[in-house]
Amino acid sequence: MPSFLFLGFSGFSRSHLLESKMSSALDIIIPFTLSLPSLLKAFPVSILKASPPVLFLVLVLLLSSVDLSVASRATLICGTRTAAPSDRLAFAKNLRSAMEAIAPQVSSKRYARVVAGTSADDRVYASGECSEHLSRPACHRCIAWCKAQILRCFPGERPTRGARIYLDGCHLRFDDYDFFGEAPGLDNHLVCSDVHSNGNRTAFATAARKFVGKSSMRAPPNDSFFAASVGKENSSVHGLGPCWKFVNKRSCPECLPDAGTRIGHCFPKQGASMLRSGCYMRYPISQLHNDFEIHVVVAGRHIIKLPVVFPIVVILMLIMVLIFFGKRKVETRTVRKQLGALAATVIKSSLHFNYEMLERATNYFDSSNKLGQGGSGSVFKGVLLDDRVVAVKRLFFHTGQWEKFFNEINLISTIDHKNLVKLLGCSITGPESLLVYEYVPNKSLCYYFSDRRNAQLLSWEMRYNIIVGAAEGLAYLHEESQLRIVHRDIKLSNILLDESYSPKIADFGLVRLLPGDKTHITTAIAGTLGYMAPEYLASGKLTEKADVFSFGVLLIEVVTGKRNNSRKDEQSNNPLGVLQMVWNCYTSNRMLEAVDPVLEGNFPLEKASRALHIGLLCAQLSAELRPSMSAVVKMLKEDDTITQPTPPPFLGYGTENASAAPKKIYSQHGSSASSINSTTISILEPR
Repeated sequence: MPSFLFLGFSGFSRSHLLESKMSSALDIIIPFTLSLPSLLKAFPVSILKASPPVLFLVLVLLLSSVDLSVASRATLICGTRTAAPSDRLAFAKNLRSAMEAIAPQVSSKRYARVVAGTSADDRVYASGECSEHLSRPACHRCIAWCKAQILRCFPGERPTRGARIYLDGCHLRFDDYDFFGEAPGLDNHLVCSDVHSNGNRTAFATAARKFVGKSSMRAPPNDSFFAASVGKENSSVHGLGPCWKFVNKRSCPECLPDAGTRIGHCFPKQGASMLRSGCYMRYPISQLHNDFEIHVVVAGRHIIKLPVVFPIVVILMLIMVLIFFGKRKVETRTVRKQLGALAATVIKSSLHFNYEMLERATNYFDSSNKLGQGGSGSVFKGVLLDDRVVAVKRLFFHTGQWEKFFNEINLISTIDHKNLVKLLGCSITGPESLLVYEYVPNKSLCYYFSDRRNAQLLSWEMRYNIIVGAAEGLAYLHEESQLRIVHRDIKLSNILLDESYSPKIADFGLVRLLPGDKTHITTAIAGTLGYMAPEYLASGKLTEKADVFSFGVLLIEVVTGKRNNSRKDEQSNNPLGVLQMVWNCYTSNRMLEAVDPVLEGNFPLEKASRALHIGLLCAQLSAELRPSMSAVVKMLKEDDTITQPTPPPFLGYGTENASAAPKKIYSQHGSSASSINSTTISILEPR
């Protein structure tokens, strides 16, 4: 009777790509080596008689094919219900929160379930689980890969409200209803292999049915969800429990028998998988092992266990030779095909970081290293092997718009100014895209002006130096760099402070280039309400003056200590927005009242009044009347006479219709969408 192997959800594949770096390589190479004779039979004699370099290239491609076959074991199922236009953005926000929360919990506890959102209309339920056989790094990478792939179900104009993804080592699911505890479902998913089993098909099918039956009976009560047995007559049967951990003891027995019946339709095919709401059955025909030993079976008896140390040495030496002859050519061809020429350039440049290295640098993105949550992803503190401290940004949406992504990396990497955060590089070869920036230790201005107690830490001299430095950074982008660059998202949270509290402009995810022969461009609207220039918000017309407007708002916020997005000032209960409040003080010659009371009069009145005057000049309604950033720098550093400002656009900021927090806007072809609490959800773009 032939051997039969069953693999449930928690199955562990020795050749799975998501293992740690060393075990991943071995798990691919060992089964490849054992099956090499049969693989070579499939190739023409002309190839096998070719020169060694050609043969080595063939072997490299064979190894690559193993990778692809392993990767194809993932199954992604997108739901059919879609989010209504009215609540799509709220649902997307909650989805992002759920995905961010569940990954670290699964990495540390192997299993987690999360509920995000307060409203029943946009609430997100999510669960994730890792096999007990996966190491913590492997579990983390498995869930990270799942998280990146499951978002493929949330693109475009009709995002689904539910999706699930299954791998041999982990699974991830989100939905808009409480699915915890459910077992049966209408969305059964059966996949049968196209290849029949070799040998005695009847015996194979009998062994398969016998094992499925035993698994259905034995797995549910077992807290570890593990089931295994060894048959007679040289037949071995192995399995790992197929129920999700959130399924209760009553639901699991309901799910497994039906899954076993359905997967029986595939016998005697070499492999099959049956996916249900509460359980997962899968069988291949190759044996699984839980350690790094090769079990050699001869005539049906285990006669020896060979440690893999010696084969590892031999295989690694072979790989070195393969790399010597063919790696560069094969890698170049593969990279150009998958990611394009720009990606190939990035990978071969000093901008590229190894994903595993960044994982270790951030302690596998541990929550204790989290610096903040940006619009397109989370930022973590990391320490590299050379003791450099960096900030690593995990991009939340992982899409195929590579060309735009790499163009942006190429652009920002050329920028070098003391008041701009330096992009050190990126990682694009792991399960998610990462950006690596220099680490700026003293947080953002948002930290200091969101709490009155923190605002006391910034003296007038520090605030004025921050204003001047930010102005110099923008002047560099607009006029002094080789390109005309518009930032499009100047605000408190994007001004970081270094060790000496000097400002650095951060987050270049929305930057746009202005061609040298054009006065403006028209583009999709993107930015944060309260900081966006009126002409850009109304029509998408973009010039450097859009950044000037944003800077004017930021300058006024720093001097007054008040946020332009507040409904009312906490101290004075003033219902007016900060722009209108400063304008009223200016027209009535009461500028002293506009300065932050936290400073307690410890500032030069004339200099503070002049700074607010410059802020009003930058925030004028007419873009033509706003000064350039180089002119702003000159006005801040010198005492020359400056022109009188015209009224700023109030746009209802600070009124009852305004939100208590800024909103970031994305618009495509006239339609717009916003996300609350200064977070960005771009369905079409990775950043």
